[in-house]
Amino acid sequence: MSKKIAVLGTGANGSSVAADLIRNGHDVTMIDQWAEHVETMRAKGLTIRMPDEDVHVEVDAYHLSDLATLNRHFDVVFLLVKAYDTRWACEIIKPYLKEDGLLVGIQNAMMLDDIVDIVGPSRTIGCVVELSSEIFTPGEVQRNTPPGHTWFGLGSIHESTEGREAEIEELLKHAGKVSISPEIVAAKWMKLVVNTMCLGPFAMLGLTLYEAVKLPGMKDFALQAGTEALSVGQSIGHEIQPIFGLTEDDVKDTNRLLEKLLDKLAADIGPAARDCVLQDHLKGRYSEVDLINGLVVEESDKLGRRAPVNAAITEITRQIQAGERQPGPENLALAQEMARA
Repeated sequence: MSKKIAVLGTGANGSSVAADLIRNGHDVTMIDQWAEHVETMRAKGLTIRMPDEDVHVEVDAYHLSDLATLNRHFDVVFLLVKAYDTRWACEIIKPYLKEDGLLVGIQNAMMLDDIVDIVGPSRTIGCVVELSSEIFTPGEVQRNTPPGHTWFGLGSIHESTEGREAEIEELLKHAGKVSISPEIVAAKWMKLVVNTMCLGPFAMLGLTLYEAVKLPGMKDFALQAGTEALSVGQSIGHEIQPIFGLTEDDVKDTNRLLEKLLDKLAADIGPAARDCVLQDHLKGRYSEVDLINGLVVEESDKLGRRAPVNAAITEITRQIQAGERQPGPENLALAQEMARA
């Protein structure tokens, strides 16, 4: 019997994963809080536009308010909501996750503890993701990293799920390359390190990665943010792990680790990709920067240390979200000044 799968959170990344599963014959229920997106998918299907092809699939899509009337229980739930929506999303789907089901948070930031706290360690598989996509029009996604340039890292966090990563690998291999990580929490921190460099910093300039690194001083500033994040991560016990499909040899004994990770990301996403925080700024939405750069600041404070670059990025992002400042290249000089203060 085929697994019953729910994708909870069908924005750009959620829609991309769901479409790959659907077109490979899987039983997928899509659930989202964006009403217009759900209604458009019901009426016209879902279109994923990629650099080399467009994919159109008919979908089984539902509003959050439909969940109580679905009378379905799922073998696997892929959670693709924003990191700050993790707890309520886990609570709302918990009654519909089978007792032996698995929930996989395909998200930024360090939300594993929240997932485990709600659905339990025996129903949680850790995941790290490299997938770049955008959505501004209901029912239409621009996916910058097609499956050949998308990567998922999976890992068990409890003895009861050891070996079950293969069940999720069998599904996600349709959406990208998959690696199994024995240190999934550390791998998630490595992804957070990359995100500290390339989400908040470039979005506060209103620029894509390719545009931002051409701005004098910007790449060095981003690398400083990553250095702070890497250092605090190692101090709290997260060893360096290969991500994005790199090998242990790629990340071992190199003084260019952060540059190598940035270069790999840039090569995968391409020159036109707008990251998720830049999309949030363009939409006037709250972003995940507090849970990425802000988390580095919080963990540094606990260690009695400072993370001035991440603090500056977090504060400028707060000002943008509050409508006190606009994204623009001039924010680099301000951030540099704040970090030196």
